[in-house]
Amino acid sequence: MVAVSFFNCYNDSIVKRRGIMIRIFKTYEGSKELREITEIERESWVMMTDPNGAELQMVAEKYQIDLDDLRAPLDEEERSRLEHEDNYTMILANIPVVRAEEGKRLYETIPLGIFITEKVVFTVCLEETNILKQFTDGLVPNFYTYMKTRFVYQILYNNAALFLVYLRMIDKRANQVEEILHETSRNKDLIQLYDLEKCLVYFTTSLKSNEVVLEKLRKHIGLKHYEEDQELLEDVIIENKQAMEMTYIYHNILRSTMSLFGSIIDNNLNQVMKFLAAITIVLELPTMISGLYGMNLNPAGMPFSGSPMGFFIVSAFSVAVCVIAVLILKKKNLL
Repeated sequence: MVAVSFFNCYNDSIVKRRGIMIRIFKTYEGSKELREITEIERESWVMMTDPNGAELQMVAEKYQIDLDDLRAPLDEEERSRLEHEDNYTMILANIPVVRAEEGKRLYETIPLGIFITEKVVFTVCLEETNILKQFTDGLVPNFYTYMKTRFVYQILYNNAALFLVYLRMIDKRANQVEEILHETSRNKDLIQLYDLEKCLVYFTTSLKSNEVVLEKLRKHIGLKHYEEDQELLEDVIIENKQAMEMTYIYHNILRSTMSLFGSIIDNNLNQVMKFLAAITIVLELPTMISGLYGMNLNPAGMPFSGSPMGFFIVSAFSVAVCVIAVLILKKKNLL
């Protein structure tokens, strides 16, 4: 990976720590082909992935960007917002990411910072994302680094589209877990549903905050617009609203599903407890009869105590009592 000459005094440490931390791209108007370059030039795009304090300090000093603003995207709890300063415009948006944990795919959101200066666009994020990778891989049509406003809107559009993709994946996984729960109600599968519901809560919060940023962008006059930019922004807002609606729908369905399976589990437990109580009643009757015959009293007062068939008669009587009890319990739908 190319080193960034702008950070000459830190090049060795950057390359040793991670070769992909800082990458610079530019689209030249003549060829309109995205190229990775070694120096920051006018109308270029600087992609910073999990930068350290020294790198942020260098950017802050050279481009007059507040250091706290540059650090904001590195805080996972940072909210989405739009701020316009004298030398730059900062856009913070929450983007979806997938993380593996204990063999499970967890969907979360992290901040992505976009800093638009007069000469350069900076993006700052904690980790590599599929959103920016689409641009570096040349998968986004009509993307030019010198059209900064359009570039920002394209990032936000791809972000909303990625939310929709992950929402469909969450719904698909929820349906798979639901089919498993129809067969057996294991705690592991119920926990998976809970994890998916938690992901949807994260998505709901992030999409709401992104919507606020998009509405501010619609009224923002600090960015230079091209003819197609306003239409593209409207498409971004529509995609974001669609993602919000899908999140609400999937969240309500998932919450209803969890409530249903909770009721089913409670009902199954009640049925088991009712069955055990009925069995206890049936077994208690012969136990009571045998207990009466086990008392140390005068045999003359005990029925059938003097008969050679007394044991069989008492046993048959106990069985008959149990059968009658079973029939009564079944009639009352307790067995």
